[in-house]
Amino acid sequence: MKTTIKYRNTIFKIDLSKPLDISIPLKASDKNVTAWYVNPPEFTPVMENGFVGDVNLGGAVNFRNIFFNPHGHGTHTECVGHISKEPYTINQCMKQFTFLAKLVTVTPKNVDGDQVIMLDQMEACWKKNEADAIIIRTTPNGTDKLEMQYSSTNPPFIEAKAMRFLVDNGVKHLLIDTPSVDKEEDGGALISHHIFWNYPENPQTERTISELIYVPNAIKDGNYILQFQIASFENDASPSKPTLYELEA
Repeated sequence: MKTTIKYRNTIFKIDLSKPLDISIPLKASDKNVTAWYVNPPEFTPVMENGFVGDVNLGGAVNFRNIFFNPHGHGTHTECVGHISKEPYTINQCMKQFTFLAKLVTVTPKNVDGDQVIMLDQMEACWKKNEADAIIIRTTPNGTDKLEMQYSSTNPPFIEAKAMRFLVDNGVKHLLIDTPSVDKEEDGGALISHHIFWNYPENPQTERTISELIYVPNAIKDGNYILQFQIASFENDASPSKPTLYELEA
């Protein structure tokens, strides 16, 4: 199932039958990835007034309540509403779902005990307006990221100067395999978030950040067509399923 996409006067061919999923599944398990001190997700069958919401317990259907946190329980896409006083929601802000993206692999640098993605690293892998989205895969990149318990681990983050460079050079959608573009404990400053959305000076509501993705090593650095799938949540963030498609010659 192949199609063509025209982007800035260039025609790209992709095979829609060969998606590359870069999301982490949400599951009811203590092995589900977590961040920000949340407990594991909960999937609980509804059991009320004689109704049994579990086929294995005698019910006619599986009918579960699900408790989770979009930011703390896996791959999610967020809008400026994550840091704003105004009630921006991802469902209101995200109106386009397909973009040209560039995947880059970066080894964060040790800066005073922090693991930081630096300006010079972004300058080396990104050219002005070469795509709409940047996908940042950090190393090491083991499958342990699929079950990582990130709380109190001080994961890698993006320095403010690097974020400023990306914004000034055309990045509208940023995807990263860490819990946040900012340091885990920064006193609530969230500097890179504020730079990315230019908040509160001039909020850029069309821009999104996706965190806690996972890009397998088999997927090579380079350009792809990126497609987002989100739930229509009137919330600052939604669980998401970013998917890549290789560009055919």
